[in-house]
Amino acid sequence: MERLHRKDIRLSGYDYSTPNGYFITICTRDKKHLFWEVGASCARPVLSHYGEIVSEELLHLSTAYPSVELNKAVIMPNHVHMIIVIKSGESGRAQLAPTVSRIIQQFKGAITKRIGIPIWQKGFYDHIIRNEPYYLRIWQYIDTNPAKWEEDRYYIP
Repeated sequence: MERLHRKDIRLSGYDYSTPNGYFITICTRDKKHLFWEVGASCARPVLSHYGEIVSEELLHLSTAYPSVELNKAVIMPNHVHMIIVIKSGESGRAQLAPTVSRIIQQFKGAITKRIGIPIWQKGFYDHIIRNEPYYLRIWQYIDTNPAKWEEDRYYIP
């Protein structure tokens, strides 16, 4: 049986500990709706118990990584969008500088540990935010995402 290989979606040669803004999307395994209460709608999203845990861990990111700032986030039924900014000024040994992969791996791991079962798909999606107009478009997208849930590419009825 031939083994499938995942396509590497990271930008080749880019240092993901570079001070910059990053747009991140993390999906649940099999796009299962875990983060909104049953019956919640785009007009009235209500976080489930799992969604509350995700919310708490989002707030914990800046505590876990003082050089990381969470600028914006939204918890959807089966995925999470966020803008994180790795700030400059990290001093000391290079291994102390967080990478986007390390931040997301530990974020997902903390949630999995608290919930007690694996809920995430492998990997995550990221975009490097290269300028302010792009940052503002992403901010707007995250801000309006719940209202457009039924039009979302991750929507599964």
